Amino acid sequence: MKLGLVRGAVVATVKPPAMEGMKLLVVQPLNTAQEPDGDAIVAADAVFQSGPGDLVYFVASREAAEAMKPRFVPVDHAIVGIVDAVHIPT
Repeated sequence: MKLGLVRGAVVATVKPPAMEGMKLLVVQPLNTAQEPDGDAIVAADAVFQSGPGDLVYFVASREAAEAMKPRFVPVDHAIVGIVDAVHIPT
């Protein structure tokens, strides 16, 4: 799982039937200091509650396809949780 910040949404007018109604969001991956880590990605919202400004955690590859309903839709990344707080012990 990786930490990310939702930056916006993607609107796709044509997509596979299994993805109808699925929300797609632009997510900026973050490092442990919550700084940008690489390029932004598009992730499907498996929790159905994420939106711009939310701190989320996401998965990639097969785990992303498994997280969606129905399973194995053609996604590379999926948001699987919204982060309430981050605590890093010093």
